[in-house]
Amino acid sequence: MNLLSKIDIRQLQVLKALLEKRNLSKVADQLGISQQAVSEQLKKLRHNFDDRLFIRTSNGVVPTPFAQSLQTKVTRALASIEDLLIAEEFDPKTISTTFTICSTDLEQTVILPKFLTLLRKHAPKVKLAVKTLSLDDIDSSLLTGKVDLVITNPMFAPNNYPSTTLYQEQYLCVASKDNQDIAVQSSISDVAKIPQLVVSPSRGEFSGAANKWFADQGHPRNVVLSVPTFTAAKACIAHSDLCGFIPARLLPDPTLKIISLDKQVPGFDVIAVWHQRSSQDKLHTYIRELLMQAASE
Repeated sequence: MNLLSKIDIRQLQVLKALLEKRNLSKVADQLGISQQAVSEQLKKLRHNFDDRLFIRTSNGVVPTPFAQSLQTKVTRALASIEDLLIAEEFDPKTISTTFTICSTDLEQTVILPKFLTLLRKHAPKVKLAVKTLSLDDIDSSLLTGKVDLVITNPMFAPNNYPSTTLYQEQYLCVASKDNQDIAVQSSISDVAKIPQLVVSPSRGEFSGAANKWFADQGHPRNVVLSVPTFTAAKACIAHSDLCGFIPARLLPDPTLKIISLDKQVPGFDVIAVWHQRSSQDKLHTYIRELLMQAASE
């Protein structure tokens, strides 16, 4: 059997104390255990090391040459174990690492600039890698550690991962400022007839977040274009006869006009998602706090 599997920390503590005090009674007082317990641990030590270790005398015990050769090693080993148990003081200004965030261009536009300002001020040595959101890779990216945190809509997030809401977003209907066929005051039924686009990060779907809501109103919409980003969506709307729904924080836009509707299209939450292993990590917790601060501003 491996010697490491037979020796526990208590035995090493007793060995270290005996090498220093050379008296079983004093060691028992120091460690807060009985003298019998010290004797039992010494018996185990002798068996494990196959050496008498200490010789009894009228004044206590005297270490054998082998025991004396262990003193520096035992002291160093216990010190290393104690270092493992001492929590290092967290100072964001001294942390030097790379933190990876995955998001759509919405969050990159709305949160990232403010977050970066806070990060550069409070944790200047942390490098930030921002990746474009890939809906189908969220779970695996967090699981493998390729991504530290994902900012997304709850409908796309794995439901078994911890998350926090950063802010609530509202959709606004927009069309090109030059589109005279769409009135700035319109009904849901009128808008549903207009060719529309949707934003579908990485999937190219035509469903869109508001499709079910339109259908529930009895007015299925006519989606003819799917783009991966809101940046592309705004550009396409500005140069076509299409309309679409853009998050309010990305507006106003001089190339677009906002269409006021008789019913409000449901908004959505923007959340931060991470893997469970990072929940108590001090840097990760600090990053989430900075994101919350940036979102609140």
